[in-house]
Amino acid sequence: MKIIGGDFKGRAIKMPPGIRPTSDKVREALFEILKDRIEGVNFLDLFCGSGAIGIEALSRGAGAASFVDNNPRVISVLKKNLSLLDLSDPSMINIYKKGAVEALADIQRVGSLFDIVFIDPPYGKDMAKNNLIAISRCDILARNAMIVAEIYKKEILPESIGSLTKIRTSRYGDTMLEFFAK
Repeated sequence: MKIIGGDFKGRAIKMPPGIRPTSDKVREALFEILKDRIEGVNFLDLFCGSGAIGIEALSRGAGAASFVDNNPRVISVLKKNLSLLDLSDPSMINIYKKGAVEALADIQRVGSLFDIVFIDPPYGKDMAKNNLIAISRCDILARNAMIVAEIYKKEILPESIGSLTKIRTSRYGDTMLEFFAK
């Protein structure tokens, strides 16, 4: 897989086995939608897999990124990808090797606030909805934050979840991107 835009455009990253990566088409569409919002933001990549989405955000000007995944093999690949791109500055990068809800609690404890949160859990297990509920209950969102959930086209997310309201839905084949705001 290659980074498709920004400073790292064309650079290859490794993929951990057994994950479903976000397609190039969906990544390109996502960052086209976010293009006016990405510069300098604090970006959270939940269920990060290879880290492609968070790395793409950094490549396009995000100021910092945090990556969350509970799979040790995935975290190992993520660390290799960050190293390949010389992204190791602890003021820019945070890695949480734990489940999303547990990581959200840790993030809230340290007081981090995110401008953009990307959620890409395994499809078909209500994990997107459950994590949106958890996010709405935490104090981790900056003013005007946006949350993006990547889901399978047959999943249905409510129009509002806690303090979050759906503001946009975009479909790309079998993949949907659902955008929420505070």
